[in-house]
Amino acid sequence: MTHTVLIVTDETDLVADRVAAELAGRGIPVVALDTSHFPATISMATGIATGSHRWAGTIGRPGGKVVDLACVGAVYWRRPTQFEMDDRMTSPERAFAYGEARRGFGGVLIALGQKDCLWVNDPVAAARCEYKPVQLQVAAQAGLNVPSTLITSDPQAAYNWAKELGKPIIYKPLSGIWHADEGRIRALYTTPIENLNELLDPAMGYTAQLLQEQIPKAYEARAVVVGSEVFTLRIDSRSDQGRIDWRSDYDSLTYADIDLPADFQEGLVELHRRLGLVYGAADLICDTNGRWWFLETNQRGEWGWLADETGVPVAEALADILEEGPSWAR
Repeated sequence: MTHTVLIVTDETDLVADRVAAELAGRGIPVVALDTSHFPATISMATGIATGSHRWAGTIGRPGGKVVDLACVGAVYWRRPTQFEMDDRMTSPERAFAYGEARRGFGGVLIALGQKDCLWVNDPVAAARCEYKPVQLQVAAQAGLNVPSTLITSDPQAAYNWAKELGKPIIYKPLSGIWHADEGRIRALYTTPIENLNELLDPAMGYTAQLLQEQIPKAYEARAVVVGSEVFTLRIDSRSDQGRIDWRSDYDSLTYADIDLPADFQEGLVELHRRLGLVYGAADLICDTNGRWWFLETNQRGEWGWLADETGVPVAEALADILEEGPSWAR
């Protein structure tokens, strides 16, 4: 029997729609689920019986589209949204209810991945991958080149490290580029450190800081890893800021399909295997000597605009794996 693919994302996600359309065109049942609608308009009724090896029951809209958990063979954990609790509850009641929803609703879904369901990506593995120190260590173990990196809260240690390194360095936020700033969203991009005395600022000691060797770029690339396939797009920028961090100036970018060296491509696949990821969007640098460097991978990294620009077949590759389901990982 053909299994059902469950796509967990918000209702505005056009990228997920591409994968859903590709699966539907192959005759694969697909159900999209926006978790922000639980428990207001999405309900669940699930149980595990004595002697059974998995949860059974249904999740969906009463009187609308419902997914039978017994039929789910793959989950595309694309863009999960926050549960929305009833505002008639007090603040402590909402906090308690949210925790129960996360452990109950979320827990039943995660339990599907123990044996009979393929996750892209497994939420537990994905959560571990949010830590850049983990990524860099595993990347090095997988044979990829990683820039010299320091994580410290000691201004003097930062200064001493940079002086000893003797090369240009950059600062990068550990938690991504988007940050709340007094009611607004602020972007923190990669920033070159021009004056090493800046590292002696006491503010360096306020939290953990990531400093990294600045690799001399010929160009950057994004490598989209889907299982054992790697789709690599060269990214060039026409602006100075875009050449430092291409995410800061999308309008200046141009793209081209390229082939990675085989050993680096194999290293990326091995990295994602060790991290427990089926999918990842890795950011890379090709230096002025033609040597490749790994910067980071994003387990929910965007690829839709790259498909628009280049036609890279990520949707098809994801559909291949989701269609195969749990047998893919065996």
